Amino acid sequence: MRVLVTGAAGRIGAVVTAGLVDLGHDVVGLDQRPAPEGWLGPWHTADCTDPDAVLDAVAEQPLDAVVHLAGDPSSTDLPTALSSHVLSTAALLDAMVARGVPRMVYASSNHAVGLTPRPAPGNPAVGTATRPRPDTPYGVGKVAAEALLSLYADRHGLDTVACRIGSFLERPVTRRHLETWLSPGDCVRLVEAALTAPAPGFAVLYGISANTGAWWDLEPGRALGYEPRDDAARYAGEVAPRPEDDAEAAHVGGDWAVVDRPALDRRH
Repeated sequence: MRVLVTGAAGRIGAVVTAGLVDLGHDVVGLDQRPAPEGWLGPWHTADCTDPDAVLDAVAEQPLDAVVHLAGDPSSTDLPTALSSHVLSTAALLDAMVARGVPRMVYASSNHAVGLTPRPAPGNPAVGTATRPRPDTPYGVGKVAAEALLSLYADRHGLDTVACRIGSFLERPVTRRHLETWLSPGDCVRLVEAALTAPAPGFAVLYGISANTGAWWDLEPGRALGYEPRDDAARYAGEVAPRPEDDAEAAHVGGDWAVVDRPALDRRH
């Protein structure tokens, strides 16, 4: 497949682009930053909130799919979140419709349901049918972007897959991460499954590894062919307890669910 990856120079983007190339995909990068040293494929230096720049990038070559990883990863304020996550997604979806690109894989977030209480041991994991319960303006932006994906799947027949990423790290470093970790290898497997699943329509899945005691249900991902191989439990002996662990474990959004953040920044 020929795939445009936005945010290709970012922390997740660099892993995904390399992984997709290794799997035989033809990857086109897009980021606000120039192509990293050693990159040999096509690259667009552009802002995803600029619809003209996005249309130019999508129109320059035939594409089979877009993997949308670009966006401000901080909790931030609502105007920033809406611009970074919703307007960028809208620009890409409009360009995809205009140029006949049939599929988007979107990096949503666990923070779309971050104020959901952590499931008690022995209770069912949090599923994709759980109502949106964002924990921050960032989470609101992800919920709104998922709604756009649903709209374009219904109105234009696109296949759109929202991957609610957990804690993307080389290895877990807190007790919460033992339940929410997404390994780099499983991240590539997640995106590959979302790219190649036959006719998913609009789908939501949780982007975590096969963690023992995971808080989120992996079955929606498995239904699309995502089979995670890693388990944070292998690192449990290396993760020291901290005083804040209990507070962070009260809700699935962790520490972002603990601190109240205003929607509008009135400091300026």
